Amino acid sequence: MTLDLIYYLTLGLFFTHELDAVKRHEWRLLPVLRSRPDRSGEQFFIWIHVPIFMFLLLAGDGMDVNAVRVGFAIFAVIHVGLHWLFRNHPANEFNNASSWALIVGTGTSGAAYLVAAEMF
Repeated sequence: MTLDLIYYLTLGLFFTHELDAVKRHEWRLLPVLRSRPDRSGEQFFIWIHVPIFMFLLLAGDGMDVNAVRVGFAIFAVIHVGLHWLFRNHPANEFNNASSWALIVGTGTSGAAYLVAAEMF
């Protein structure tokens, strides 16, 4: 599997996780957004992903290994740990196999990217 495919697999899993995150009200877990009214927290959470996704697609394109790809892969691994830490939070709704498959899949493919890119 090429580094491009691993990177785009990681992105695909992450983007799909973020779709699931809207359904599961993830903004209620985030310190900055959880104090906002539900509707505005949801809208901010949704719209902030436009520049994030654009950045990951544009800045991560072009080279097999670059700082954005490596940084995102590291984040993907850390992201699993963050969800694990918040697993007992009262507002956590990531309590099913599908949600966890996306979370762990993102982290696993991020780790695979780092290994394949010889970052370890």
